[in-house]
Amino acid sequence: MILAIDIGNTTVALGGIRDGRVCFVAHMDTVRTRTAAEYRAEMERIFARRRNPERRVRFEGAVLTSVVPQLTGALAECARHYTGHDPVIVGPDIRTGLRMGVPDPAAVGKDRIADAAYAAAHYPLPVVTVDMGTATTFNVVDAERVFRGGVICPGLSTGLRALGDRCAQLPQIHLGRPRHAIGTTTQECMLSGSVMGTAVLLDGMTARIEEELGAPATLVLTGGLARYVAPLCRHPLTYDPELMMKGLGYLYELNARPARRGEGRHGKPDRRPEHKPDRRPRPSGQGRGQNRRRNAG
Repeated sequence: MILAIDIGNTTVALGGIRDGRVCFVAHMDTVRTRTAAEYRAEMERIFARRRNPERRVRFEGAVLTSVVPQLTGALAECARHYTGHDPVIVGPDIRTGLRMGVPDPAAVGKDRIADAAYAAAHYPLPVVTVDMGTATTFNVVDAERVFRGGVICPGLSTGLRALGDRCAQLPQIHLGRPRHAIGTTTQECMLSGSVMGTAVLLDGMTARIEEELGAPATLVLTGGLARYVAPLCRHPLTYDPELMMKGLGYLYELNARPARRGEGRHGKPDRRPEHKPDRRPRPSGQGRGQNRRRNAG
């Protein structure tokens, strides 16, 4: 099993990946002042709940991505403790299967690279991934597997908290799915503007991206908040909540076992996977026609 660590602004996600399958995901709070020993103690508690008393969780290797540089070293030390090896750390110099079409590849968020690399290898191109967390980030890979850049917006919860903090007469509200575009109470108006407004943002930005690419694009949503928005989008899409973890597992395979897999200079597999995903939102399990009718309402 591979240990995947995704250090985000709000949470640190831990994943166990075996043969490309995500076996488990757990979360810890992102606390910039924590030491490696403190994080290792929390990881030990998490792993203890996921094993038989006589059988330790064993990891053969680790891969790590971070948007919080202060914590990269501490979590890398944790990875070495559990695997006995240095982790693969996602950065501009590792194999990704992509060519970078931006002027400063080192400035691109490492989490964005993991999302884009997996999507480019497993979904029809061109592909747009949208990761909905503290920020909402779009990543664009064109038909030639070139990472073209993307879009960064405030996250859904980030925007809602800002409204409650900065506007004296607006309350803090809980996320949910709005029933109508036109709200009749303050809470309904805020929910519509935030959740349905984000769905409109996704549809509209994807349409603009497709215009610039000159071709239709596969749209893949991920992130903890995507489940609220995916059913409200009108552009065909796939909701893949494990995209980041799958991407980290894929990057581990490209960089820790390149000789076995036979990749070329950019880590591109010799043949594209045959998987052609269903492009519908998945949480509801409804058919394409049903989803279109529901969204149109």
